[in-house]
Amino acid sequence: MRAIVMHRTGGPETLGVEDVPRPTAGAGQVVVRVLAIAASYTETRVRAGVLPFPLSLPVVPGAEVAGEVVEIGEGADPGLLGRLVVGVTGGVGAYAEYAAMPAAMACPVPEGVRPEEAVAAAAPAALAHALLHRARLRPGHPGGESTPPPAGGEPVPGETAGESGRTAGEPLPGGAGGETVLVEAGGGSVGGYLVLHAKEFGAGTVVATAGAEPKRRRAAELGADVVLDHGDPGWPEALPPVDVVFDSIGGATAARVLESVTPGTGRILSYGLLSGEPAAVTGADLVRTGVTLAGCGGPAWAAEVFGTHYPAALVRLGEGRTRAFVEDALPLEQAAEAHRRLESRTPLGRLLLIP
Repeated sequence: MRAIVMHRTGGPETLGVEDVPRPTAGAGQVVVRVLAIAASYTETRVRAGVLPFPLSLPVVPGAEVAGEVVEIGEGADPGLLGRLVVGVTGGVGAYAEYAAMPAAMACPVPEGVRPEEAVAAAAPAALAHALLHRARLRPGHPGGESTPPPAGGEPVPGETAGESGRTAGEPLPGGAGGETVLVEAGGGSVGGYLVLHAKEFGAGTVVATAGAEPKRRRAAELGADVVLDHGDPGWPEALPPVDVVFDSIGGATAARVLESVTPGTGRILSYGLLSGEPAAVTGADLVRTGVTLAGCGGPAWAAEVFGTHYPAALVRLGEGRTRAFVEDALPLEQAAEAHRRLESRTPLGRLLLIP
């Protein structure tokens, strides 16, 4: 089969097309005939050797695929055979005509949703969905209390799924008078979904940052009430008071943003490293301000995102309650070009590769 193979870390030129053996399904795995691949900015950082992701070179990069299940491994659900699914490979192996993935990570695509839409939306929408749940936004704040949703799929306390039509996988209603949230990189992939859905989950005001002017316009179009240019070195000091921060930048910026977070009840949810460094917020900073810092990563977090919120995001996509953002679809052979465009930080939607 044809695949993109990387023999060393470095620039986009390290991504070349080669013929490699087709993968076979191990225990608990499925193999899919790949129909669409979503390339990500994170993958460009792994390729460049900037992020500490363990690689055994040579490697076929990529993680997000949609395709038809053509082989089932021992212990995998035989009902998946022949199904159109979307999922993640576990970190590598996606930039190819066939890819193996854990069967538990292969979610059937809802009827009427194209594979390109599914792979573009599923992972970033699921991560945004998970972050919004963990934030436990209070729609009545300030001026009243409300019951935030528990994790998982149980009905909200005091309601049944039949009475309210809303389970813990659904956003809280309203948002008027709710908390003020900051979405960093609100014109990007995950940030765009956070901006799009924050008020459904209880936010009253959405503040977003973005770099290039087109991304700032996109954040405003998606529903941000205030948009700041995070290319301006002084943007953290221009922040209005905020209750919740969705931190995708990390580094020293997080410590500066902390000064605008509501003392005592504010929350920072750190899920990204666009700066290349984790959030530089110390324990002393948290004691001084009473702000909570939550690190959104690790195996338990991944299990929550992909076990609960990934399927929920696909349901929302199938029902038209969220949407896919696709910038362009390129042939698999143009993976290097896709990485160049991702590194330019200009795409307003996902860049797809089509085998």
